[in-house]
Amino acid sequence: MQFVEAHGVRIPQIGLGTMTLKGDICVQAVKTAIQLGYRHIDTAAFYGNEMENGEGLRASGVKREDVLICTKVRENNLLPENFTKSLDQSLANLQLPYVDLLLIHWNNKDIPFKISIGALCQAKKDGKAKHVGVANFTTAMLDAAWAVTSEPLVCNQIEVHPFINQDKVLAASKKHGMAVVAYVPIARGKVPGAEALERIGKTHGKSAAQVSLRYLVQLGLCAIPRTANPAHLKENLDVFDFKLSDAEMAELKKLNATNMRVVSPPHAPVWDTP
Repeated sequence: MQFVEAHGVRIPQIGLGTMTLKGDICVQAVKTAIQLGYRHIDTAAFYGNEMENGEGLRASGVKREDVLICTKVRENNLLPENFTKSLDQSLANLQLPYVDLLLIHWNNKDIPFKISIGALCQAKKDGKAKHVGVANFTTAMLDAAWAVTSEPLVCNQIEVHPFINQDKVLAASKKHGMAVVAYVPIARGKVPGAEALERIGKTHGKSAAQVSLRYLVQLGLCAIPRTANPAHLKENLDVFDFKLSDAEMAELKKLNATNMRVVSPPHAPVWDTP
């Protein structure tokens, strides 16, 4: 496993995304992933599966401190009192005294950053999170958040895959020394079947999904593909034994022009344009 280091945290480059995984399917996916070698598990209050994530972690037999656990507080809970309640519930669900990484899941435009980022930083000061960061933040939001934060924001979790141009926010994250964690890195199933990714995959004896993940890894990003399929769990981890050429990276970069955004709910910010 390779890592991205940012402000004192080492984030494994491939993690398990668990959105929509429920019940025993989630427990088994987390358990299997950790036993296969995953050391980065991503959940959120909104996913309604933190209990199952905690159960999978305990069932894996791997030491708690060897796995980076990330959870998130939703945009409707960013006022300090609500933030604390949400996080305390998350920790109770996970049956953990702290998480390794705590993120603001989505910003709330009606709550000033001084208040929301202040609540996030307080969680770290209280020992409930080892590191803090954000998700779905634009370039302007990153600058505004950094202007008021008392703790380093170690990552920005955003949508990244070959079919979207995120150059501006990637550059802004880098400027602030932040890691970028890519969610929907296989573009919710749009990658398999895509001609360029399938063709490049054949050259390396890899799947299109593995090519997409390798592309992100070579860009220096982390990725959290979601799957409960044991074969896919293993496959998603097997991206460190091959390298895309400069020409292949350039061809995949060209696909960014599609600018297909998979995730953009009503509460999303005004995204950076390419």
